[in-house]
Amino acid sequence: MKAAITSALVAGEWKPGAAIPAEARLAERYAVSIGTLRKAIDELVAEQILVRRQGLGTFVAVHGPTRNRFHFFHIVDAEGRRELPQPRFLGFDRGRADAQEAMLLRIEAGARTIRITNLLLLSGEPAVLDTIVIAAAMFPDLTEARFRARDSTIYHFYQTHYGINVVRTHERLRAGTADRKAARELGIAPGAPVLEILRTAYTYHDVPVELRHSVVDTRARFYEADRGKAEAGRQG
Repeated sequence: MKAAITSALVAGEWKPGAAIPAEARLAERYAVSIGTLRKAIDELVAEQILVRRQGLGTFVAVHGPTRNRFHFFHIVDAEGRRELPQPRFLGFDRGRADAQEAMLLRIEAGARTIRITNLLLLSGEPAVLDTIVIAAAMFPDLTEARFRARDSTIYHFYQTHYGINVVRTHERLRAGTADRKAARELGIAPGAPVLEILRTAYTYHDVPVELRHSVVDTRARFYEADRGKAEAGRQG
């Protein structure tokens, strides 16, 4: 049942921010009980693919600044406070996927890619250097000008301009040292200790959308994530 609803979302039957049909109508459409239908919707709400609004119905989740940053962004200050990072655009380049990128994005080695570099500022200070790699075929008309003109978060841009909804990410963390570029952009010494975050973002049916390599200056920052914490009610 969950797969059937997800397939309708993939097909664009219900756009971001739109209400899905009432549970009774969906149960009739899919010839299942209300209980079965409700369980599937509950799972999609828990995954923040759908969101319930009291007295209004169930809606397709929309990536906004709060949802994107605080659901997928886990850097906090020494007191555990979160803040919205301010992005500073650094670069937009076209290239070809190497073997590792091809494997993670599930594209052919040598396929065309787009590489975007951003610096994230926290409290006005450089904190995170992001390098993003996406498959050009998934974003066929993306240009630097179009990317820079976006009016919200990157995931909101993917969703509203390309119908690609990031629904989960997988992250791997490791200790590292700053190379010359990271040191220059973050204002730290080359070889200084940093946290590296290797993230793959996925849309429906676990289709990879984006690779992101983040280098974090952790002198006054921590990586903080709650595991198993209920977040279904949050919506940005």
